[in-house]
Amino acid sequence: MKFAAALLVIPLSIGLAQVPTPESVLGHKPGDDFYLASYDESLAYFQKLAQATNKLKLVRVGKTTEGRDWYIAVISAPANLSQLDKYKDTARKLAMVKGLNDAQARDLARSGKVIVHIDGGLHATEVAPAQHAIQLAYNLVSATDPATTAILDNVILLLWFSINPDGQNMVAHWYKSNLGSQYEVSNMPGLYQEYIGHDNNRDGYMNNMIESQVITRAQLEYFPQVFYNQHQTAPFPARIWIPPFGDPVSLNPHPLMYRWVNVFGAAMAAWLDEHDMPGAMHRGRFDDWYPGFVDHVNNFRNTVSFLTETALYRYATPHFYTTDDFPRDKQDLRTEVFYSSPWTGGWWRLGDAVRYNLGASMAVLDTAAKNREELLYDRYRAGRDVIARFTKDPPYAYIIPREQRDRPTAATLVEKLLIDGIEVHQATREFAANRSTYKEGDWVVLMDQPFAALVKELFDVQKYPELPHPDRKSVV
Repeated sequence: MKFAAALLVIPLSIGLAQVPTPESVLGHKPGDDFYLASYDESLAYFQKLAQATNKLKLVRVGKTTEGRDWYIAVISAPANLSQLDKYKDTARKLAMVKGLNDAQARDLARSGKVIVHIDGGLHATEVAPAQHAIQLAYNLVSATDPATTAILDNVILLLWFSINPDGQNMVAHWYKSNLGSQYEVSNMPGLYQEYIGHDNNRDGYMNNMIESQVITRAQLEYFPQVFYNQHQTAPFPARIWIPPFGDPVSLNPHPLMYRWVNVFGAAMAAWLDEHDMPGAMHRGRFDDWYPGFVDHVNNFRNTVSFLTETALYRYATPHFYTTDDFPRDKQDLRTEVFYSSPWTGGWWRLGDAVRYNLGASMAVLDTAAKNREELLYDRYRAGRDVIARFTKDPPYAYIIPREQRDRPTAATLVEKLLIDGIEVHQATREFAANRSTYKEGDWVVLMDQPFAALVKELFDVQKYPELPHPDRKSVV
């Protein structure tokens, strides 16, 4: 079973107009106090942007749960966008590995472009990421400085300016309807993701939600080498949480994934400090154990994947903090190894969170551009090593008998694997393995495939390790 992505590309107009600023279309600058752009408003801006620049294409990736047309922006140099299919094919070949040797993979890496996913966040009440995406797009297509030019020349950005369009509309409308009232910062009385709410970030490998299926399908269409997912629940008083993750981390991803995640985290910290944005924190409460998060599941497909958590008060309402509001162990503003530029308090606005998101995104894009060839080659290298690992050592395969007590659920399991990009075969005749006999038609998952680490993670018994801090939680 294969899922074909039905992509609709909106053509550029022949004569490009002046690039519109966000405020010229929305009436506000992203991050303004007391203003949230809905998904519909964001889309209207991106449609005008696509008509005015040859550095951005709007691509329809599917529909949302509520039936809303869902678009992403593909941003790069015009020459790259004109050859987008070529670079997607290069990314696919490097990801799938088979048929390539090291020299051929190196040649592809040398000539390819690094594809980076950045999104506007899953949790619709965490509002800054979706607002930042509007400004990020404008900055990239309008700037002409050498650093931005290098990014556009070397990177193809898949900008999901909302990764939860239905929820973004709900929250923006709720906030607007309550501005100036006693309910201005109150919780929306309902779920911003149908049936699921905040747990929409636990569906990475099951793909039960329409939104998860759309996201996964796009990952298997573009094969990005980097996946950056934005959230907004930083451990107070940090202004942004960034990688490296805290322990424990999953045991099965290729080690290169965590090495590169750490590189991107260090680059973000340096960028933020360089641009006078203190308060970045690493490690701590956010581990990387559960494989169902929308970012982490991609590490098992050899995509360097991570998240950040920016500070949030409530929606677009500003708030003032003093050090008396800080936890007692942070009130002395002491420099720590993983919190080396402490935030000293003051006003915190949505505009501040947007600025931190922009800084983190630019650091990711800059790092990807500067390491283009190595990121592309390491995608191949990780897949090559996974195949070699399971060719040499067990498990060599998993077998799923068709005849069993709950046949429909077994078939659903196979369907989930296929959606996740796992290759599944069927036996053409009866065969014996491990002193058992299997029948013609039984499903066989051979482990000599590049995404086999995901199979191992899901099919093995997982034993959560003892932690040095028993009260640590994994909440994203």
